[in-house]
Amino acid sequence: MDWSFVHKAWEKWASLSVGSSGEPLTAALLINYDPTGPSRLLSTIAEQEGLKADPIEMTRFVDFIQQNKLQTGSFIIGSNEYMVTSIHENWFCARCMNTLQPAGEGAIVMQTKAFILVALYEGSIGSASRAMLSVDQLVWQFRWNLNAGLYAKLVLERRNHFDNLI
Repeated sequence: MDWSFVHKAWEKWASLSVGSSGEPLTAALLINYDPTGPSRLLSTIAEQEGLKADPIEMTRFVDFIQQNKLQTGSFIIGSNEYMVTSIHENWFCARCMNTLQPAGEGAIVMQTKAFILVALYEGSIGSASRAMLSVDQLVWQFRWNLNAGLYAKLVLERRNHFDNLI
């Protein structure tokens, strides 16, 4: 993955999606993550907006995901403890168990081949829908860039193949 593209896409997305008033998210984190890599390869916080995440806390969070404790455990981000409420193929939702917000707080966590995206929001169903839309927009940009890169590589390989035939 082209991390300069990821950084630019993150900056643009975060400026429109993460904030205190009117934006769908209160905070977001992008964690480098390779589930096929060696266990000594630590996941790192690549980008963050709206909170200052603790790297040790994020290591515990990644361990929570790797150990597949989604149905039985909880995880902590900042001062909030979350319990998973729904699990899907490459993402899950969680609700904060110790929130002081009247409408509650939630998290959407999406995993791809290169990263884990954590999106935090305040509110209930409507807020969760807006948060999910925002998460989808960023992930779609990453996938589009990856697919465009693979397509360009394929075109170059075919061109080289045909050049060698001539």
